[in-house]
Amino acid sequence: MEGAFGVELERWLRSGEAQTFGDMGDAFAEKGFAVTALLLMSLPALPLPTGGITHVFEAVTVLVGAEMVLGRRTLWLPRRLRQRPLGPLLTNRALPAIVRLVRWFERHSRRRMASLFAHRLAIRLLGLVIIAFALAAALAPPFSGLDTFPALGVVGVAMAIVLEDVLVLAIGLVVGTGGVALIASLGAAVVHLVGRLF
Repeated sequence: MEGAFGVELERWLRSGEAQTFGDMGDAFAEKGFAVTALLLMSLPALPLPTGGITHVFEAVTVLVGAEMVLGRRTLWLPRRLRQRPLGPLLTNRALPAIVRLVRWFERHSRRRMASLFAHRLAIRLLGLVIIAFALAAALAPPFSGLDTFPALGVVGVAMAIVLEDVLVLAIGLVVGTGGVALIASLGAAVVHLVGRLF
């Protein structure tokens, strides 16, 4: 997949085959966990009206992160979820935007400290980061748009694993952590305001 992930992703999207949650992990077996997290969080990372469907993607992303923490080598999803279609909102709008983003990163990134991404401990720690960012996106106030930042953090971390680039990882960590901080600050402000009112 090195250097051609964007091409493979676009080819998979245009294959005409039925695309399900399970297909994401199977189609990119070598980097299945990262690719699945990347694609799942691509929709929450975009400022699109989703009708709450992003919470499903965030929950599955938490599961993917947990499997990374546990050190699983192959992605497991419940059968019902594996067979669930991705849907037109994801395949027609979010994923093409992610393909463009991936290709941009491929043009401007290179393998930096690639050996880091071969260590199981590093992948487990990144699984924890993915869980934290996905939970933050899920807990962001509705219609605030703040879920975009931790979701972008997941996208950045997952893309760093795929591209094996520590600079992309740093960008993902900064964006995601900033998003978590914003959500926490807003939550604290709301609690303080409610406390003053009552």
